[in-house]
Amino acid sequence: MITFPKPDVEQFLRTFSIADFAVSPDEKHLVFSTNLSGKYNLWGMDLPNSFPYPLTSIDQSCQGLIYDKKSRFIIAGFDQDGNENTQFYGVPLNGGTMKEIVNHENTRNFIPKLSNDSKKLYYTTSRGNHSFLNSYCLDLESGQERLVLEGKDAATYLFGFSPDEETLLYYKHFANTYTLLYAKKGNEDILLTPPTEKQHTVNDGVFVSDSMIYLLTDYDSDFTYLASYNLETNKFCKVKELENESFTAITYSKENQLLYITSQKGVEDQLYEINLQNENWRNIPVPCSVINKLEVAASGTLYLFGMSATKPHNIYKNTGDEWVSLTKYTVPGVDSNELVEPDIITYPSFDGREIESLFFRAKKENDNGEVIFWPHGGPQAAERKFFRASFQFFLNNGYSIFAPNFRGSTGYGLEFMKMVEGDWGNGPRLDNVAGLDWLIDQGHAQKGNILLMGGSFGGYMALLLHGRHADYFKAVVDIFGPSNLFSFINSVPEDWKPVMDQWVGNPEKDKEKLIEFSPITYLESMIKPMLVIQGANDPRVVKEESDQIVQALKDKGRDVDYMLLENEGHGFSKKENEIAVYQKILSFLKRFTAVTEKV
Repeated sequence: MITFPKPDVEQFLRTFSIADFAVSPDEKHLVFSTNLSGKYNLWGMDLPNSFPYPLTSIDQSCQGLIYDKKSRFIIAGFDQDGNENTQFYGVPLNGGTMKEIVNHENTRNFIPKLSNDSKKLYYTTSRGNHSFLNSYCLDLESGQERLVLEGKDAATYLFGFSPDEETLLYYKHFANTYTLLYAKKGNEDILLTPPTEKQHTVNDGVFVSDSMIYLLTDYDSDFTYLASYNLETNKFCKVKELENESFTAITYSKENQLLYITSQKGVEDQLYEINLQNENWRNIPVPCSVINKLEVAASGTLYLFGMSATKPHNIYKNTGDEWVSLTKYTVPGVDSNELVEPDIITYPSFDGREIESLFFRAKKENDNGEVIFWPHGGPQAAERKFFRASFQFFLNNGYSIFAPNFRGSTGYGLEFMKMVEGDWGNGPRLDNVAGLDWLIDQGHAQKGNILLMGGSFGGYMALLLHGRHADYFKAVVDIFGPSNLFSFINSVPEDWKPVMDQWVGNPEKDKEKLIEFSPITYLESMIKPMLVIQGANDPRVVKEESDQIVQALKDKGRDVDYMLLENEGHGFSKKENEIAVYQKILSFLKRFTAVTEKV
């Protein structure tokens, strides 16, 4: 009998990902951004066939992907090695030479939208207005463009228009928990939620006629619900809400007069259909736990891109009562039975508030007794039942993973989400400490024997927990986490800066608090071995955030290893980098693993 070794890091991290997809209006063609070649490119499929072929070879991730309304070409946005300065290009349906559409150096461009005749491209840009953004309408034939929306007071994004294209739909982003939706007709700007001093959000909105808009908002509520606004009567109306669920995205099927709404409830998503003719409402079962994107074709066919904790990104097509997987991404060389589903647990925090968490427990035959404590990024995001190849790799190597949704996380209401604002280093930190104590009290870990790892805000929290609660841990991994809130506030993209006072704090008014909340304040107590990972092109958490804390700790003679990725931004867009990072992390963690792997 031949016996085979355990799957290695490359088998898990060779799992392919999908970043975005779109379906042509005639449903004969599908395009998706995937790292099937090891780097992100656009790939196409001629439906109903599902064999993909490459459309681009530029090895860059895509942000913004749409077809022209007559299925003749594709508009796609690409940045350069993670710098997030997205530019727009025309791509032939069968690939080949791309055409520059919008390309201005050192600008950020967002949300491309084609007019109904596909002769004009609407888009939002940082060009000429880095803090608040402007939106333009570009004539694709003449190359002439006109300003259609000037951002003021807050970053302003154009993301839709009425069927007759006379009314624009845009939102202002004052904070992650304070976004307002407007309709602009001529010189008139109409706020689509009733005036109030109380901050609230609008997640999405869609025209179903020239005068009727459906929107998702938590106006006068803790959770987001479906509402409508009639531009003729100026009437706002709550349509549908569900207890402890937040609606996250809305799509309209004009031909069938149906709305499709995705919702978030804790760590999982739901999909609903509402019939606008008879107001019937039904839940549609989906083949995944987390819905990344939904498209509705003119025929009424649903196309969905999603994933689950043990199922990688895939694109599905709904045929009646059945979902068919158009892509077949799995973990190569690994049986699905070897993957781990998380337990959903809750624990009480310092103030009695219940914190929901995912606890991935290594299978008995692999378990080495070690626990990785993982505070998620965001912070106004959440750890959900989505697929992380790195998690399954660590689990297969014996490491259990505990991932709490501390205060500030999404999916638990607006009030809970706002609790991190201006309080990065107190309430969320204590929620994480309570999670550590729960692990210890339940016998899953011993104090001083826990491994700590996080990315982005999770990297910040890993640094802060290390500095203030080092006695819980034996080693720490920081993946592009802010180390100094003063320099972080000063270095984020310009269109982020208007929200920083509410989100993080004001460097002058909140000076003492920001000193207290900055990990770099606690260098003296950062005594445990550390590994720091950073992308050189990261525009969100710039390289200097990692440079400064690594150098400061090295000056004190601490055990710090630093891995800098020269061609990455805020994440890993290139497979060889992702593999190298997790090989490095595993090697680092094995230094502190109490039990050697079973042969």
